Amino acid sequence: MLNAWRPLMVHEWKLEVEFFEQLTAWDAEIASRVAAAGCPHCAGPLHRGDYQRKPRGGLLAAAGERCTVRHSLCCGRRGCRRRVLPPSFRFLGRRVYFEVVVVLASVFAQLAAALRKAAKATGVPRRTLRRWGSWWKATFPTLPAWAELRASFVPPPPDDATLPSSLWKRLGSDLAVVHGCSDVAAADVARLAARLLAPVTTGSARDAPRFVRGIGATAPPT
Repeated sequence: MLNAWRPLMVHEWKLEVEFFEQLTAWDAEIASRVAAAGCPHCAGPLHRGDYQRKPRGGLLAAAGERCTVRHSLCCGRRGCRRRVLPPSFRFLGRRVYFEVVVVLASVFAQLAAALRKAAKATGVPRRTLRRWGSWWKATFPTLPAWAELRASFVPPPPDDATLPSSLWKRLGSDLAVVHGCSDVAAADVARLAARLLAPVTTGSARDAPRFVRGIGATAPPT
């Protein structure tokens, strides 16, 4: 049984600051790649325009709330000046919670089969968990980034009807095979999920998978 997949062991899913420091470093690497490619609108130079966010971690990722910088770029060519937001391992669009919390809390809500219990365990309000559940069910399966990622799995791929639980379980199983073990930590699954879902985190960086490719792929298991 995978540690990352046991619904009643939510304390094992809590992530430490080292996890977020690693994701922050990977985000910086992605930003450098996007900047080197130039403005996708006019090919002008991209300059750093990072800004502060106030991310929430709930009870699962409170340690990450000190990692507040969102890497951002701005075109330096007069007449363009457009902002380009690189893909991120930490931030899922404009959501105030970390991407990993959106995934973990949503998985736990499905496993617990009771929003009250899930809210108490994760620190995420029931109304937010309900909204995320609708997004995973109705919106996420229609995204081009998910279609591309889904096609990369050896059949059968994760079931759209039970996302994100089906994705979480599949990633945990795949890691167990790769590492030759039956006990995979939640941090390892969360790290892999963050890498694979990074292209979903922004709509402004064209060819997002190219900028993410290879980053974090060789991270050792915790």
